[in-house]
Amino acid sequence: MSGRPGSVMVGVDVAVGLVLGVSLGCVSGLTPGVHANAFALMLAGVAPSMPGSSLAVGVAVLGAGVTHSFVDVVPAISLGVPDAAMAATALPGHRLVLEGRGREALRVSALGSLGACAFALVAAWPVTEAMRVLVPVLNAHLAVVLVVATLALAATERSWRHRGAAVVVAALAGGFGALALDVDVSGPLGESALAAIFGGLFGAPVLLDALEGDGVPPQGDAAVRGSPVALAGAALAGTAGGGAVGYLPGVSSGVAAVLALAVVPGDAGDRGYLATVSGVNTANSIFAVFALVAFGTPRTGVLVAFDDIGAPLVLPVLVAAVVVAGVAGALVVVTVGDRYLAVVGAADQRTVVALALLALALAAWTFGGVVGCCLFAVATVVGLAPVRLGVKRVHLMSVLTLPIALG
Repeated sequence: MSGRPGSVMVGVDVAVGLVLGVSLGCVSGLTPGVHANAFALMLAGVAPSMPGSSLAVGVAVLGAGVTHSFVDVVPAISLGVPDAAMAATALPGHRLVLEGRGREALRVSALGSLGACAFALVAAWPVTEAMRVLVPVLNAHLAVVLVVATLALAATERSWRHRGAAVVVAALAGGFGALALDVDVSGPLGESALAAIFGGLFGAPVLLDALEGDGVPPQGDAAVRGSPVALAGAALAGTAGGGAVGYLPGVSSGVAAVLALAVVPGDAGDRGYLATVSGVNTANSIFAVFALVAFGTPRTGVLVAFDDIGAPLVLPVLVAAVVVAGVAGALVVVTVGDRYLAVVGAADQRTVVALALLALALAAWTFGGVVGCCLFAVATVVGLAPVRLGVKRVHLMSVLTLPIALG
């Protein structure tokens, strides 16, 4: 590597590390059941044995995590597509697939991410400076902040009955998290309960509901039909949500995305939801890097892994890695994604669902062993509650926020 470690010039080993990280992120993102945080922890475990400078290894981990956050939308909307009769309760990406607009959905996600990337790069530094004042105050009252965020999320439901059900779901998930996160787990590739918890809460219930579905119907053209202004507004809202997530622990991208929907143009619909959620994830990656440099505290699983490596915090290099990984991830989404949809659509629905469920169970076992599989089973039961009660699945994110609020 030429120059000092702190130089803005990216050496050959750093470039190779980024290429390796992007490649790993593509593989993990396209694999059903591999959660981003569990993947980051796995990378942290093998990072010490990777060749190259600590900066190169850190960039590989960061690039893998960012690429994964882009690409995992492909299996998310391709697998677990329910019967058309269940469209009202399906996730927004699934509804677009049922309408034959899956290819468009992939592009909306990529556009939302890229738009948020641009907005976040412009806003990151002034927002970070403002957060130097706000973060100490918010951290001092973090429990109140998280409880208010949970209640605000419940308030987005359409009636008082559904708001009450949302609180019940949040309490159920939070109680499960308070118990599950303290359980000792050990699997062949790591010691993390996250794969079991998130796979059970968010993956398995969707797949089980889709077991009797008709699979992926024939897809139409890839043209984006959403209003450009509405999609830009969704990406901007996602950027704002990602900013909050990037500096505060315990508030997930999903929670921030739902709250951000309050300011998304009303005609954005499912496309606006996709663009917002994708924008939150991408903006979070950028803001979290600035937060790590400013406060020395990692706010995402990927940056926890990065911090464990002890890589130097060379901001220009890290931001460049995020941008390159994001662009690469967006290109994979709109190219590999189309083929992914076609392959899943041609396959037998029951077989696809069974294999995806098996992948989730294997991920739980890989990082948590037998105990992880038990947590996966319990999480699946908890994860079935939102749809049965007619509320959003995002209330399940209390699995993290409640334990953090309780200290």
